Amino acid sequence: MSWLSKKKGFETINCLGKTNTPFLFIVSYDTHKILAQPLDSLDEGIFYKIAEKRNYKVKKHTSSYTFSKNPTPFLTYQKALCKVLQEIKQGNTYLLNLTFKTPIKTNYSLKQIFTYSRAKYKLYYKDKFICFSPEKFIDIKDNIISTYPMKGTIDANIPNAKEKILANLKEMAEHVMIVDLMRNDLGIIGSNVKVDSFRDVQKIKAGKKELLQVTSKISATLDKNWKDHIGTLLEKILPAGSISGTPKKSTTNIIKEVENFEREFYTGVFGVFDGTSLHSGVMIRFIEKKEGKLFYKSGGGITIDSNALSEYEELVDKIYLPF
Repeated sequence: MSWLSKKKGFETINCLGKTNTPFLFIVSYDTHKILAQPLDSLDEGIFYKIAEKRNYKVKKHTSSYTFSKNPTPFLTYQKALCKVLQEIKQGNTYLLNLTFKTPIKTNYSLKQIFTYSRAKYKLYYKDKFICFSPEKFIDIKDNIISTYPMKGTIDANIPNAKEKILANLKEMAEHVMIVDLMRNDLGIIGSNVKVDSFRDVQKIKAGKKELLQVTSKISATLDKNWKDHIGTLLEKILPAGSISGTPKKSTTNIIKEVENFEREFYTGVFGVFDGTSLHSGVMIRFIEKKEGKLFYKSGGGITIDSNALSEYEELVDKIYLPF
């Protein structure tokens, strides 16, 4: 099956929801390519794990692997970051998620990386790309929608890492802005918006490293007939705020100018509707195959207080295989 256009894709999602048909959806970052298929007739070569839902057998990682990365030179990254800071000073953006594409090499196939990787949200698409993401996008249960933006990352082995990340003023400002953006997004489609938890710290495995990531939970109440227009709801809140920025429209335009690659499905979203509830993740920790070569896409949020070297190190730290 070929990818659906934006209009047709969201219409198909609406139709599947109206009939309570369990389905998988994949939406590209720019929402111009969408897959929406019933779970009982999913194309071959598509595998997923979303929370505890999966369509493949678990296998233990027992063999050795090789992995190397060739990140964008620091000076190239610094030049792009300076452009972002100029836009911030001009008031065109306050928070922008700046990302780059990194060539990687490994003796593992995409299928092996997917199978052995440890993550809450995993997707394998026909030997074209995979993601092993720690970040939820939205959950909908009954008529309550919740979102869980992640902003703020630090090496867990740094002494007093938790205290340092929570005390960092730049990280605090970045997180406050993304929570405010997501509150606004949920307010577009729901009512009774509230912040259920603020700046919780989670530990995740990042290859040989452990990282601490800061997350919050925001929720809202939807109409009781929300299943009839899941596609419309998604369209109104995409792209995800945590991987674009604020204000969203002008920030996504700046991203097009400063990033030197097409994101395509990286930082898009995917999820499963099981007939009663919906669970989804953001497609970060992302590897794609192009002409037989592998590329890892990663980045982080930029604010007026960002330090180029620290942001660059965060981008590089996020390039790993999660075994």
